Amino acid sequence: MVARVMLDLALRREFDYSIPPGLEGRVEVGSRVRVPFGSGLRLGVVTALAESSEQKALKAIDEVLGEQSLLTPKILDLARWLAGYYCCSVEHALRSVLPEAVRKEEAGWKERLYVHALPPGGTSVPELTPRQQSVWNIIEEWRELPLQELVRLAETTPATVRNLEDKGYVVIAPRREERDPYAHERFLPTQPLVLNGEQQTALAAIRKAMGPSGSLPEPGGIPPGVFLLHGVTGSGKTEVYLQALAHALEQGRGGIVLVPEISLTPQTVERFKARFSSGPLRTLVAVLHSQLSAGERHDEWHKIRQGRARIVIGARSAVFAPVDPLGLIIVDEEHEHSYKQEEMPRYHARDVAVVRGQREGAAVVLGSATPSMESYYNAKRGKYTLLELRNRVTDTRLPIVRVVDLRQERRKGRGSGPSVFSEPLREAIQQRLERSEQTILFLNRRGYSSSLQCEQCGFVAGCPNCSVSLTFHRQAQEIRCHICGYAATVPSQCPQCSNPRIRFSGIGTERVEDSIRKLFPKARVSRMDTDTLKRKDDYRKVLTEFRTGKIDILVGTQMIAKGLHFPNVTLVGIIHADLALHLPDFRAGERTFQLLTQVSGRAGRGDVEGEVFVQTFTPFHPAIQFARRHDYEGFYDQELEFRQQLRYPPLARVALLTLQGRNDDKVKFSADHLAKAITARLSGWPDLILAGPAPAPLMRAETLYRHQILIRTRAMARLSLELAAVQQGLSLPEDVALGIDIDPVDLS
Repeated sequence: MVARVMLDLALRREFDYSIPPGLEGRVEVGSRVRVPFGSGLRLGVVTALAESSEQKALKAIDEVLGEQSLLTPKILDLARWLAGYYCCSVEHALRSVLPEAVRKEEAGWKERLYVHALPPGGTSVPELTPRQQSVWNIIEEWRELPLQELVRLAETTPATVRNLEDKGYVVIAPRREERDPYAHERFLPTQPLVLNGEQQTALAAIRKAMGPSGSLPEPGGIPPGVFLLHGVTGSGKTEVYLQALAHALEQGRGGIVLVPEISLTPQTVERFKARFSSGPLRTLVAVLHSQLSAGERHDEWHKIRQGRARIVIGARSAVFAPVDPLGLIIVDEEHEHSYKQEEMPRYHARDVAVVRGQREGAAVVLGSATPSMESYYNAKRGKYTLLELRNRVTDTRLPIVRVVDLRQERRKGRGSGPSVFSEPLREAIQQRLERSEQTILFLNRRGYSSSLQCEQCGFVAGCPNCSVSLTFHRQAQEIRCHICGYAATVPSQCPQCSNPRIRFSGIGTERVEDSIRKLFPKARVSRMDTDTLKRKDDYRKVLTEFRTGKIDILVGTQMIAKGLHFPNVTLVGIIHADLALHLPDFRAGERTFQLLTQVSGRAGRGDVEGEVFVQTFTPFHPAIQFARRHDYEGFYDQELEFRQQLRYPPLARVALLTLQGRNDDKVKFSADHLAKAITARLSGWPDLILAGPAPAPLMRAETLYRHQILIRTRAMARLSLELAAVQQGLSLPEDVALGIDIDPVDLS
């Protein structure tokens, strides 16, 4: 037999190796192997098996790593599609499919020494010293326990236990011990809730598509399809997910639940683990996300591959989890841009989920209160099945949204400081504190002030590596770049004209927290952003304190905007609604509408009606007005009209080509050369629109100059193949790199 192997090198080809007699039966598609290559040994993955090879004198596989193949043929097939559509090598696609903790050469398992008591061996057992006897008494009671734990309990040394082993009383042996990030958590089992009419209709449609309980779909049958579950905030989408997953388990299949990284909250994990921790459908729920240690990620992944965990909750990379057979993929908050991978391959987990569902006969449910324009467009055209949840499950009303015009506030000279809190918002916070209700204050910008300016000469402190201003962080007493991480001490005078009167402008979460503490000194205030959440459990700790009423006012960035359910939150204040509204991106209005709607949805989930204050300098912008009325359909219709005029998604697809390098002239020349190559290859393409090359909105990042070309077309699958061919034949200077982003979500 011959094995076709893809090496962990981006060579864009596979190599044939013979399977030696000693490894026959152990090599299968998906196996990790070590093979001779060049003058040394390299790691690779077996991608196919064959009876023979066209090559002569094949080298033999040196070693098979692990007890089980890591890649199923289905996942390998998905990796090939990923490479073709997103214009990257299959090797790069495999790196996304297999986590690094699983991919690396050593097994990665954690072993721990355990002490096991042996049965008495008759009269020949040697006598024990008093110290050894006391240790033996503990072992006899426990029968087996970790060596470290025994040493601690007996207040002894490992040498004493080794003496017991020499005398035949115990055996000390290593044992594999799994690292579980939730090992110390206790989840109280929950039962399915009674669904309202809208939830029942949605669940029935999903279950019908998946087939009856106890049945698996026929191979090659019609895929169950894709559902867009459009439900207002608090409409009970999660309960529909849970009961749909239960149906998948009844069929003997598993499920994947994708949540945005920022929404991977303790609440989300708790609800799923609690539901499937007992009863006839009891199963392990594995969790995969970036906050896990490498060891935890390794062990969680292998629970899935071994079939012990049949439900997976995770961020975007969990879409590749080796669940087999797969019955259901759920993409919660499907509109979230964090589902898009920023490094190669630049895949979108939502779109990969749809493709994987179609290929593996699994139903796919995309859920959101504010669906992406693309998903809603697909649902309207009948490509997806639209399911609606128009009412909150508790019959509570959606919160009242009040728009505060900051221009009027400034004219009246009202507000505390430069537009941090308007008078109406300040009064509303005061009322909540008096009534022992909770408040969330949202601003999607970290730091204290967004820039440092000189009033005399106009100097603005900028990053030496990027074309952005430096953000002032008061607690650290430094100015910092949020693109490359550059930091410097705060100057006492203007570096350009030596004027001592330099001022900070703009507002960040640190300043909001500082202002709220001054306004309400008795209030218990906490802040949640990446500056305050340093340790792995900080996120969970702050949310637990907020849930138990130990925090009155929570200030934060978009990580508090969605996925949280706190019935005592009756007020949400959006400090500046305009931050993302005027960015040079056709999705600016859509993002603002989604964020405002999601943040607003955190209010009024209990018995008391919620209230939201939106502070803005552009109160009549459609995104703000439609969000105020909770009118998604109205926003969609108006936004679609704008997109139609300019042929932007969802009416067309977009590819963004970015060239970057340290010499601006070289990058510009390369961009012009690339544009000519594309135009020559695709001349006569009927619906192609090529814009650029032009400097990127973020013209310089991490010392690299950037130029872009934007291509719009309806035939993206074909365009991907053409761009890959152009890239293969393109000759660029060594210090200029080309990045191709298919279906980008960020045009900066």
